[in-house]
Amino acid sequence: MPLINIIRGETIPVAPLNVRTPVFRLPIWAVVVWETVKALAWLVATYVRHWYVTLPATGLTWLYLAHGWQALAALVCGVTVVATGWAFGHRPSWLRFGWWPILARIRRLVYQRRWMAAMVTAKLSVSYDKRTIIPEIRRVRCRTGCDEVTVRMVTGQIPDDFAKASERLAHTFGVRQVKAIPGPTYATVVLVLMRGDSLHETVEPLPVPARPDFTALPIGVQEDGEEYRLRLFGTQVLIVGATGSGKGSVIWSVVRALAGGVADGLVELWGLDPKGGMELGIGRPLFARFASRDFAEMAAMIEQAASTAQERAARLAGQTRQHIPTPDEPLIVLVIDELANLTAYLTERQLKDRIKAALGIVLTQGRAVGVHVVAAIQDPRKEVLPARGLFPTRIGLRLSEPAEVDMVLGDGMRDRGALCDRIPQTQPGIGYVVLEGDPTPMRVRLTYCDDTTIRDMAHDHGRLRLVNGKATGGAA
Repeated sequence: MPLINIIRGETIPVAPLNVRTPVFRLPIWAVVVWETVKALAWLVATYVRHWYVTLPATGLTWLYLAHGWQALAALVCGVTVVATGWAFGHRPSWLRFGWWPILARIRRLVYQRRWMAAMVTAKLSVSYDKRTIIPEIRRVRCRTGCDEVTVRMVTGQIPDDFAKASERLAHTFGVRQVKAIPGPTYATVVLVLMRGDSLHETVEPLPVPARPDFTALPIGVQEDGEEYRLRLFGTQVLIVGATGSGKGSVIWSVVRALAGGVADGLVELWGLDPKGGMELGIGRPLFARFASRDFAEMAAMIEQAASTAQERAARLAGQTRQHIPTPDEPLIVLVIDELANLTAYLTERQLKDRIKAALGIVLTQGRAVGVHVVAAIQDPRKEVLPARGLFPTRIGLRLSEPAEVDMVLGDGMRDRGALCDRIPQTQPGIGYVVLEGDPTPMRVRLTYCDDTTIRDMAHDHGRLRLVNGKATGGAA
């Protein structure tokens, strides 16, 4: 039954309501005033926001209008002379307080110009309530070879979202690589844009420390220019890389850092070279024990290392948690080139089982009692090296496949910037490591020791002397 309304005694159907939006007509002067206020507010906000550009421009304009171009030229010349003197007089402070802040402001403008397109195409923008919300640039810092862009993430994002889009961001901004690091707060992420390549040149051998620091052995250079120092105490080291990737550079860099301790008797190097001594044989005087052809002898060496580890553990139990090397009880380091020849490719099953059992004891019990392993391998798969998880420290050199990166360095490390499969064949010795306390892998280059350098090192620091091709006791 339709609704009815009685008006003046007549019954008529109720018509639907017709609501009209009220229209307010403003005078033209009010519109002009409002737009003028908005423009002035925008100008003031822009002037304050970009003070590092607007204040110098205002000062220079006032100086020119008040005192002419001569005063302006004198000021520019004076600033140039002071800046040049500062740069040559104390370059670190000039870079930190002078050049880098200026360059960071310029780079921020460059990044902001491409920021919207970069976030949308990299799928880092979020659509909400018919709006497109993008992460916000909070700060830009410049350093040697890289820029650090601190970004405030959109609600619901995590740093791994930016890590997965790092390759897209690198191509967008025209840099070599982008790494995503968790920021100082939970809502931020730091994008490290690597502009140059500080590791392009070969790294010369570092000086041999007179007394090795087993917590920080200098073996190479990091991408940020710092010296890469390997912690040997409390760990076992696995070096993984394809043929020609520079595994020998890592081995000899570690041996060189320990050579001073070899000469003093604090370190004993035990060399196992299943390839017939082609890699380690050139430095034979440095090794207290050495095996290159007899696999039974290699198995006996690893079993001896396991027995030593168990004996020390029984004696030091309840006294200390870390063995301190002495000439009477030195640090033992098993240097193994191509470990897969002992764990996977050895045809004698009995020897293989002996090696696996003894190696497992050394890897699990030797770290705290001064029995360490530095091993190199090409194939990181579990079926080739079942004890891969017992190596806390891993160095990933050039690898054949992207999936191998996470096998070596841990899950998600390739997304975080460890592009081991992208290392050129022309740059052996370059790899990625995970530094203690830093979830982002660091790109490093290990020192290169040629044959002459190794022979000289063996002669100067070796505890054995080669006589007619055979090792004899005595200092070199």
